[in-house]
Amino acid sequence: MNQLEALRQFTTVVADTGDFHQLAQFRPQDATTNPSLILKAVQKPEYAPLMRATVAQWKGRSLDEIMDRMLVRFGCEILDLIPGRVSTEVDARLSFNTDATVARAERLIELYQASGVSTDRVLIKIASTWEGIEAARLLEQKGICTNLTLLFSFCQAVACGQAKVRLISPFVGRIHDWYKKQAAAQWDEAAMAGHNDPGVASVRKIYEYYKHFGIATEVMGASFRNTGQILALAGCDLLTIAPELLAQLDAGVAPVARALDGEQSRKLSLEPVQYDEAGFRFALNEDAMATEKLAEGIRAFAADTRKLETLMQQAAA
Repeated sequence: MNQLEALRQFTTVVADTGDFHQLAQFRPQDATTNPSLILKAVQKPEYAPLMRATVAQWKGRSLDEIMDRMLVRFGCEILDLIPGRVSTEVDARLSFNTDATVARAERLIELYQASGVSTDRVLIKIASTWEGIEAARLLEQKGICTNLTLLFSFCQAVACGQAKVRLISPFVGRIHDWYKKQAAAQWDEAAMAGHNDPGVASVRKIYEYYKHFGIATEVMGASFRNTGQILALAGCDLLTIAPELLAQLDAGVAPVARALDGEQSRKLSLEPVQYDEAGFRFALNEDAMATEKLAEGIRAFAADTRKLETLMQQAAA
């Protein structure tokens, strides 16, 4: 049994890609996308026709509508290849606008429904700002499932649990990157690997808190830099993994042991935490890493969305 198969014994494996041609090889249950991954895909020769066809079909419509239709087209192609769910992201430029996020999420779901896709196979990805979490709360009440992304801190996870979102995507690699950059020459890669990795530790804390208090929100570790980070979270509800790391796990033969355990988490001595808006904003502000990485992530996704729009406009010309 290779490491990928061994990991499946403890954790639902999710593919993190817009390149749906790679999915069959690794047989993931679910798949996630984001603007950066879709941008990367449409610049490949095999996906450019899909973008051109979508732009041509809906020429004359608003750019944001054509964008949503292209994202849904990619999502439908992915759903043809996997048994589970696909995550599709709301425009990151709406991360601080609850009403606009809800409206775009509803349109994405309507487009999926028009394509014959059941709503239970779609997760709407939203940045874990206060406004985004509030949008997710409203969407969940309407039966639209959400995946709260760009999650770097415990306070974000607690607020998502309070909002009863379906799933969160705490980022591992970007947390690791921040602490490594801060430590500079003092960073000891070997000493900060595995369970000591700050990104891994962050997800473990969230997982244990959710399981201890019976919070139903699923935890899906994301943004990995190496297979060591992935294996250190074996047992997490889900892990979303880039194709190159899936390939490394598929080739790996070293033993894989459960690292996270819900039953053990329920035995811990933990105190419940509650956040209102002011408390959330202050807690996030106190966490320099989370504040910086959340802002940076939103900027990066917004920039890649603008690049996608430029490519679409060129295709329409």
